[in-house]
Amino acid sequence: MKELLRTTTAYRAMREPSHATLIVFPDAKYLRALLKECAKAFFQSSGRTERLIDSETFSDCIVLPAEGNKLTADDAARIIDESALRPVEEDKKLFVLDAFDAASALVQNKLLKVVEEPPEGVYFLIGATGESAVLPTVLSRVRKLTVAPFSEETVLKALQRNHAGEEGLRRAAAASGGVYSLAEELVGDGEDFRLALALFQEEALEETCRMAGDRKDKKAFFAALRLTVRDMLLFRTGQRKYAALGGKEIEACAGRYSAGALLNAAELITEAERETGFNANFAQCLYVYALRVRERKG
Repeated sequence: MKELLRTTTAYRAMREPSHATLIVFPDAKYLRALLKECAKAFFQSSGRTERLIDSETFSDCIVLPAEGNKLTADDAARIIDESALRPVEEDKKLFVLDAFDAASALVQNKLLKVVEEPPEGVYFLIGATGESAVLPTVLSRVRKLTVAPFSEETVLKALQRNHAGEEGLRRAAAASGGVYSLAEELVGDGEDFRLALALFQEEALEETCRMAGDRKDKKAFFAALRLTVRDMLLFRTGQRKYAALGGKEIEACAGRYSAGALLNAAELITEAERETGFNANFAQCLYVYALRVRERKG
């Protein structure tokens, strides 16, 4: 994973740090890992220092909040207090703030002044999966680095390194949209892809939706659904050579729908995903989606 994260522009940019840098990286699972790799670039470290940064025990690199938690007002108070203290081993100190977009407006506002004007030798590295929940006042005071999605080939190579011998690496990379953790969720027996295709078949729709609704990772299922619809459209329009998925089943299923119906099916995925995000029942959303797709069939 380290090799993949070090290919990012954010990693390279941290060798020339700003007083405060916001890194926007859509992969929540690996955001903290990216921030720590960027911290190593900031300190231009090796050996012992890298190991301490990895374990979050390097005295001049303070990583908050505790993994899996949100930044709190107590964390903000600690940051303000510790920013006034001299570095211990280096001539500079770095505060690494993970999942900043999950912090409340109150906490973000409390940190605003110290982020804008930190004491001499103090720097901030802030991570977020998106910038919409970061206050405009914070955004205006930081250098923003947006990490673009990885290419399909880059994701595939990383999967081949980390999941050698497992099934479905190529289709997982194709469906991931450049988000590596999403690709990892799709490695394996292809159940998400099988259920996605079953939404377009004639039999057992309610059972299919129930089984899909039980899937652990809804984002992974929607990613599989997007690739399935895209490849059905490629089959339908005579461009099968570009499809990541293959087989007579997907070809036969594509033949039952017009190109217009499949384009409509692709557009409706975003709406179904949004409704699921509003805590709507996942299986019910898929059932409504499938019915709406079938209305345009033919």
